[in-house]
Order: sequence, then C-alpha cells, then structure tokens
Amino acid sequence: MRTGDAVPLGEATRAWFLISLQTFGGPAGQISVMQHELVDRRRWIGQRRFLHALNYCMLLPGPEAQQLAIYTGWLLNGTRGGLIAGTLFVLPGMLALLALTALYLAAGSTNVVSGLFAGLAPAVIAIVVQAVQRVGRRALTHPGLVVLAVASFVALTAFGVPFPVVVLGAGFLGWLLGRWFPSLRRLGPEQDDEGPPPLVSDDALHVDLPSAGRTARIVALGLVVWFTPVVLAGALLGRDSVLVDQGLFFSGAAVVTFGGAYAVLAYVAQQAVEVYGWLAPGEMVRGLALAETTPGPLIMVVQFVGGVGAYRDPGPLDPWVAMLVGSLLVTWVTFVPCFLFILLGAPYVERLRRNQQLTAALTGITAAVVGVIASLAVYFALHTLFDATRIVGWGPLRLELPVLASWDPFAFALTGVALLLLLRLGWSPLRTLGLCAVVGLASAFVL
Repeated sequence: MRTGDAVPLGEATRAWFLISLQTFGGPAGQISVMQHELVDRRRWIGQRRFLHALNYCMLLPGPEAQQLAIYTGWLLNGTRGGLIAGTLFVLPGMLALLALTALYLAAGSTNVVSGLFAGLAPAVIAIVVQAVQRVGRRALTHPGLVVLAVASFVALTAFGVPFPVVVLGAGFLGWLLGRWFPSLRRLGPEQDDEGPPPLVSDDALHVDLPSAGRTARIVALGLVVWFTPVVLAGALLGRDSVLVDQGLFFSGAAVVTFGGAYAVLAYVAQQAVEVYGWLAPGEMVRGLALAETTPGPLIMVVQFVGGVGAYRDPGPLDPWVAMLVGSLLVTWVTFVPCFLFILLGAPYVERLRRNQQLTAALTGITAAVVGVIASLAVYFALHTLFDATRIVGWGPLRLELPVLASWDPFAFALTGVALLLLLRLGWSPLRTLGLCAVVGLASAFVL
C-alpha cells in the first residue's frame, strides 16, 4: 500500500485550482482539460491509468468529470487530495451560479448572461470536438474499437438507447473483443505511445487497500455527512419546509443521474415545475443558460432550482437567506455522494486494474466514451447553431434534425473561429472561451 503524496500537496492544490477555472463545456470539455493538465502537460499520471479511472466514473451516477477529479486527486495525494480536487472542481461554479441566481431574482433579466452564452456555446462545441479528437486518437487503437465507438454514437443519437445500456453493452463487447484479439487486454506500460512516460511512476501513486472495516467507516461517515443538513433543516423548520423537500428530492436524484446532466434535467424540470412548483414553466431553460456560463458540472443547474424555489417559499426565513440556504443545501446533497462513491470504490477498482478480462471490458467502455462525447457535440451543435429542431422517427429510429431555415449565422461564424483557434492555432480552452465570451457579450449590445 502506498500512502504518501505522489506530488507535493500544495502544488497539486494549485493545479486543481487552475483546472477549476477552466471547467466549462460539460464533461467532455472538463475531461479534456484534466487530460491536458494532468497527463499531457504535467505528466503526473499515465494515459492508461487516467482512462482506467474515467471508465469507473462513467459507470457511476452523478457528474463523471468531478468524480474523475476526486479519483485522480486521491491517486496523487490520498483522501486529502481527493477532497481538495473534488471541492475545488465545483467551488468556482457554485459561487458564480449563486451570484447569477441572485442577479436573476433581483433583476428578472438575463440579457447580459444570454449574450455571454451566445459567445460561450460556440466555444463549447469546439472544445467538445477537440475532446473527441484527443480521446479518440488515444482510445481507438483497433478497428473493432472504432466500430464500437461508432455504434455507441448511433445508439445514443439515432435510437435513444439509455446511456447505462450503452455503457454495459460496450463493456460486454469489449470483453468479447478481448477474447478474440488478445492485444486489447494486454497491460502495457503506463504511457501513451505518442508521448513520453509520466514523471510520477505508477508505484508512487496513492492506493489504499480495500477492507471491510474501511468500507464500513466510509459508508457510515459518508451517510452522516450527506444527510445531516437535511435532518437539521427538518428539526429547525419542520417537515413541511421546502428545504426538506429539496434535500430529499435531490438526494434521490443524485443516485439515479446516470447518463449525464441532460439525461436527468428533463426529470428535474418536470418535478420542479409540475409537482413541487419551485419554478415557473420555462425557467429551467433560463437556469440552464446561467449554468452553461459557469465552470463546473452542468448538473450545477440544480442549485438554481433550489435557490429560486426556496426564495419563493421561504417559510419563516428571509427570502434571501432561504435562497442562500436552499442553493447550498441542494449543492451539498448533489455532490457529497460523489466523494462517497469514489472513496468507497476506488481501492477495489485499483485492485482489479491488472485483471486482463476487466481491462478488455473497460477498453470497450473507453471506446464507447468517444461515441458519447461525439453525441454530445452533435447535441450542442443542434441547439447552438440552429434556433429550432424537429424530431423524425421511423420505427425505433428517432432523429433530432435541425430546421435549416433557423440557422444562426453568428453562431456558425463564431464556432468556426473557435475551431480554428483550438485545432489549428493551439489556443487553450480557457483562452478560447475568454475571447468568445467577450464577442458574445459585445453582440448582446450590438446585434
């Protein structure tokens, strides 16, 4: 068992803070940023170790990019590193969205934010396309894996196959491919064939040995930390408080959010509007626009739901106090489970890392990830480059197609610029996002 820091904790903390400021663009963009900072630039972790951690996170409910940050933070600096990495990953976005929610409630207008989003969305498309290119180049090392990636893309985009089914199916097919092609389950050195080996050796990474006692301690402590704020809200404000309803609802949502933020947002919107009345019809879209302009996981939009709902039904609290408490409570019950899942499961996943059959299955999942990211790129492109879409279906086939007459020339032009900056000129995601945000903000006052 290795228990020391693979890199100095202070240096790792500074790196995670830098990463936290660049986590725009949903999981694809966030994973791309971590790939660039941890694998390519700093070379703290090898490509295969990084993808092994990503494969596990893809199987969990919740935001996989934040869970990947917790996992890699744990590998580098143990439990402290995981807590620091996971917290910093969501902190800037939480603070930014809290301020934007307050601005929304106070002013009732999001014109400036809409302008920013008009600039950021094209940059997001470019970041996701770059992620498809980078991850695909490293993961699709065999024609069978290319076919699996394409099949995953088609299953998600054209047939609406649930995300967990795609992941499980990819794992099974990866296992089969491993039986037919032994090279797919070969465990080679912890490095990318195209680049130098990591500066931190594989043996220097932190790994806890799994045990029943450790598992019991983490489960008990995690559940107490997770539900204590909800219990306190019930004790102080009564069971009928909106804060208790929000704590229980979003605690449940946190363990069923398979398939990424977009897969669960429709359910959250329906419950928040039609069942609980926390939002008015159409407000979920405004909250999503606000969340898109902030760093961190897109599921952070639930913070907007909690803040607005608590503000409008504050009970004995001042509305602004209720908004603050509701925002923080919903954020807490949404993200604390991520720490529990990783700290509980990562030692077992690491123990199985050299299992060749598991390696083949996870190789299939990695190929599917390329298809998932590509489907996300299509989704962003449809809803950014066009103002309207239509659904076309034939039997099980269900395609979302753009209404060509609704194309947005500004979005098309800015997307082209962002692609040029990222893919041809080598700009960083943060620099590209900054320029596009300025252009979008200017467009709000000019166009």
